[in-house]
Amino acid sequence: MLSRYRGKTTCPDCRGSRIRKDALYVKVAGKDIGELMMMPIKDLYTFFKELKFSPEDKKISDRIILEINSRLQTMMDVGLGYLMLNRLSNTLSGGETQRINLTRSIGSNLTSSMYILDEPSIGLHQRDTERLITVLKNLRDLGNTVIVVEHDEDIMKACDHIVDMGPEAGINGGEVIYNGPAKDITKDKHSLTAKYLNGELKIDYPKIRRQTINALYVIGANQHNLKDVDVKVPLNCLTVVTGVSGSGKTTLIKKILYPALLRQFDGGGEKPGSFRELRGDLKKISGVEMIDQNPLGRSSRSNPVTYVKAYDAIRELFARQQLSKLRGYTAGTFSFNIEGGRCETCKGDGEVVIEMQFLADVHLRCEVCNGRKFKEDVLEVQYKDKNIFEILELSIDEAMEFFSEQNDIISKIAPLRNVGLGYVKLGQSSSTLSGGEAQRVKLASFLTKGNATQPLLFIFDEPTTGLHFHDINKLMSSFYQLIDAGHTVVVIEHNMDVIKCADWIIDLGPDGGDEGGHLVYQGTPEGLLKVAESHTAHYLNEKLVE
Repeated sequence: MLSRYRGKTTCPDCRGSRIRKDALYVKVAGKDIGELMMMPIKDLYTFFKELKFSPEDKKISDRIILEINSRLQTMMDVGLGYLMLNRLSNTLSGGETQRINLTRSIGSNLTSSMYILDEPSIGLHQRDTERLITVLKNLRDLGNTVIVVEHDEDIMKACDHIVDMGPEAGINGGEVIYNGPAKDITKDKHSLTAKYLNGELKIDYPKIRRQTINALYVIGANQHNLKDVDVKVPLNCLTVVTGVSGSGKTTLIKKILYPALLRQFDGGGEKPGSFRELRGDLKKISGVEMIDQNPLGRSSRSNPVTYVKAYDAIRELFARQQLSKLRGYTAGTFSFNIEGGRCETCKGDGEVVIEMQFLADVHLRCEVCNGRKFKEDVLEVQYKDKNIFEILELSIDEAMEFFSEQNDIISKIAPLRNVGLGYVKLGQSSSTLSGGEAQRVKLASFLTKGNATQPLLFIFDEPTTGLHFHDINKLMSSFYQLIDAGHTVVVIEHNMDVIKCADWIIDLGPDGGDEGGHLVYQGTPEGLLKVAESHTAHYLNEKLVE
């Protein structure tokens, strides 16, 4: 009988392994390649460990088996033993993808090498981060140098040496604040990192959780590894979805709840994952917004100040200057998206791109405008001795002071600083922003609207990616601002400082893959502490008793 899954039929020739039929005739210890691809990694690891060869075959296979076991061991060490090798990449969670990338980078067990890892803890639960730390220490003990760019508290405490940059970000950073043994950083009086590590500064959680009688309910969620889960999402609250990587968080929220709500309000979007029913107070919200980490726009001229609609007010301000009136300039003259005032050689980009047939494109500063994006006569118009290009070169923090008398501009750019982006330049190209920065710019664009919009349900996926403790503090204030304006915030998150601030927790697990997909707990953070099978509870307890 052919197995069916949501209308799809398993191929009878390859039995779902995606391996050619004739290749399946080759067997090792009674197993063909298709069977091996469909085994969980933990079983595959045992299979290769127990393989027996003749003396001749052993000489040929020793090195190959060593490499296979080394990589399988690393995947086991970082908690991916439940995955199968034929698992499609687009069905993996962010944490699973991150750990697979780590396995590719560090699974070869090289010695006398230097490893540089950028935010390896992204998407990882604290339990998985502990496993990652063990792997990194093993690399060090093999004689390697391991350099990690990281914000995770546990990784900082586990390292041998810390280089702390600051004192803050962007134009307010760039200095080495501390450079020495990790155990001594807490004594440094100038480091923001030290103040959070030693408890002088901390992210406070509400002593009284928000309560509401209105809620949404997802009934019978059974997509991927979810096992007929029923969850409640309170409205006008902060709900945090927790659980180890691969436990079903992304599937529940991004593959079921979000597309189901999108169809409810817009009538379109992708088909939701498998579930029985969406019920509750749908009339209490007017729509749903996914604040993801995708780039802000495809245009190289897209930037934070245009995204939050502050540039319109800045252009109007320049159009009101005396020289602009004499020359007949309008707000459109100061746009780099339309003809008029922009440099037509580079079309307002400030650079020209030379396409190389077999090499990467070459970006050169525009020789006509010298990278300033506008025509020379337009740049003669100034406000407080700065032209439009110089304005775009200001950071958000500098612009807040510079435009202190222009309330319409301040009201638009203040949310950018409130979400921790005060160091970003007004005209910085969106393509240079990290995923976390792009996500916060999108959040700021909603904060600029204040109470003007009807209640929405906002979904954030790992919004703390790339954030320092100090930035997480600012992020939480922005979430509270949305909730105070009548909105609902749902966050998929592993960061314990965010989890402890939740009004409502949905904890999935207890583990990942086939061993996950169960509703371990839903309720207030304090109630989770009583659930012994929750991996989140142990780490949360440490935060709630600080």
